[in-house]
Amino acid sequence: MNSNGQKLIAGVDEVGRGPLAGPVVAAAVVLPEDHGIKGLADSKKLTPKKRERLSKEIMDHAIGWAIAEASRKEIDEINILHASLLAMRRAVETLQCAPSLVLVDGNRIPPGLTMAAEAVVGGDAKIESISAASILAKVARDQMMVELHQHHPQYGFDSHKGYPTRQHIAALQQHGALDQHRRSFRPVRKALGL
Repeated sequence: MNSNGQKLIAGVDEVGRGPLAGPVVAAAVVLPEDHGIKGLADSKKLTPKKRERLSKEIMDHAIGWAIAEASRKEIDEINILHASLLAMRRAVETLQCAPSLVLVDGNRIPPGLTMAAEAVVGGDAKIESISAASILAKVARDQMMVELHQHHPQYGFDSHKGYPTRQHIAALQQHGALDQHRRSFRPVRKALGL
């Protein structure tokens, strides 16, 4: 609870399970009941411009927020599902406040959480704190991929963000895999001849 007696509930979500490159990124957000942020929704249903605007509002109005990741190497070592859960746990653990309840998008709760948690299937479309987490995670990961594009423009990360588009598969075949490419994903293994 905060000083006003409000129960602190964190929403948690991750992005980046499907891409062939980059980390999986998670965010945890605790919103006040009267946050006043209009337009919160599943990040996949928002334009990039709207996500960026909402991301700033979320950071300004949240009681607490945190962004964390699991690296490409961790994804390859423990698999994408476990890496996603790890990133979500890291986000919760780095919140500036201690929530009494964590609402996790999906059907699994990250192992190792020290507070009560509930899995909410489709939570990014139903629960505002999960929507907010979805937005923060998506904006953060997209920024990472734009930065990667600046160093390796031939892959087109600024447009596909690492997802397995025709453009990305063609770039993998032509240029090979970068260190940021997930070796445990079939199209990357194929491009590497593994």
